[in-house]
Amino acid sequence: MSYHKKTPSKGLRYFTLLKQSLLGTEMDYTTGNINKAVILLAIPMMLEMIMESVFALVDLYFVGHLENSSYAIQTVGLTESVLTVMYSIAIGMSMAATAVVSRRVGEKDPDAAAHAGMQAIIVAFAVTLVLSIAGMIYAGDILRIMGASKETVDAGVNFTRIMMGSSLVIMLLFLINGIFRGAGNAAIAMRSLWIANICNIILCPIFINGWGIIPAFGLTGAAMATVIGRSMGVVYQLFCLFNGKHQLKIKLHHFRIDLPVIKSLVGIATPGILQFVIGSCSWIFLAELVATTGGDHGSAGYQTALRLMMFFMLPAWGMSNAAATLVGQNLGAKQFQRAEDSVLATVKYNVIFMIIVTILFLFFGDWLVSFFTNDIQIKEVAQKAMWIMSTAFVFYGIGMVMMNALNGAGDTKTPTWINFFGFWFLQIPLAYILTKHLGMGPTGVFIAIPVAETVIAITTFFFFKRGKWKTVNV
Repeated sequence: MSYHKKTPSKGLRYFTLLKQSLLGTEMDYTTGNINKAVILLAIPMMLEMIMESVFALVDLYFVGHLENSSYAIQTVGLTESVLTVMYSIAIGMSMAATAVVSRRVGEKDPDAAAHAGMQAIIVAFAVTLVLSIAGMIYAGDILRIMGASKETVDAGVNFTRIMMGSSLVIMLLFLINGIFRGAGNAAIAMRSLWIANICNIILCPIFINGWGIIPAFGLTGAAMATVIGRSMGVVYQLFCLFNGKHQLKIKLHHFRIDLPVIKSLVGIATPGILQFVIGSCSWIFLAELVATTGGDHGSAGYQTALRLMMFFMLPAWGMSNAAATLVGQNLGAKQFQRAEDSVLATVKYNVIFMIIVTILFLFFGDWLVSFFTNDIQIKEVAQKAMWIMSTAFVFYGIGMVMMNALNGAGDTKTPTWINFFGFWFLQIPLAYILTKHLGMGPTGVFIAIPVAETVIAITTFFFFKRGKWKTVNV
């Protein structure tokens, strides 16, 4: 009698894969099945980015039910728009860390990977401390520059002051997660955001509405809860970084300032930071256009639509982060074709995801907006913005994977130039012409966004296929 070993069912195989991705099973991503590698990295990275977007949505939900909610919603939205500059610096630094750490891991040199990660933290800490202090001092001026009314500034200055002052925490949260992603341990990055969000969700209603001996801080309470939550996430990251149980083992000599490594990191990070600052400044300009032409309700509706859009965009960005890790590690292992194939596999999954998101926005936009505000005027603007902006979601999904692939290879200059022309020479002028000269108001901004994102995606794909990113040394 012969016995045949049972082949696990497809459902069981997917469940096992899901379990591995959530547990953070360390593996070699330079060999084996590419689709499996993408899924193992993408799942925790998507969940990580979902959690990052939840911060703004939780704040938006609770402050949206306060008295004079239009002021509160506008404050949250405008502050987040300005904080995108800080996010840009944090993403640029984490991008450099991911590129260098993943390359060293691919070369099978984990000590050098840990050393590079520590050098990135030292540089980021020094830079962000200055920005945090400046943000706290000029919080009111920041809101006024963004086009906020006097009532909005009076109601929201403390919220903005606390959020801007927490820039150091934001930086560390992004940067250390970038280090772990580069090492291929995306589950730790995911769990840090889960911890941060659970704290925020618990503390937000308590600090906003009051509970027991804790007074009601209103809008300011939302900022307090967010900062405490993010700080808890950073504490967990540092614990994992220093406990020595993972591939990255931080040792005392890694704290020694290493100028050649710092120079390499800054060389990658600088155009990377500029790349996202360009995009952030464009979003700030668009927010100001909407605020000045659409009033408080128009601005609040636009900010609501953006928060919803980012809730779904960030998971797609998380999936595209898998391409950065796979490119970096495979280039380090001299697996050039595998690096390209990994990117194309990631594009396939991201396109499927963005098609689903587009359908949600087109058919359930009204319901999604209603969850965050009861104001009819805000809802009308938000729904219109969602319908128009969703027309380019598929292109957005393709573009972000290509961008992250180039960044993961250490070629941060090409995406920077693409963003420069796409945002400042196309999106901003187009939005201004449609809004001001053609009298379309906020609708002109809504149209300019998908047009620019489509052009950026097509251009990035062209430069990816040229393949020069395969020759970049980091």
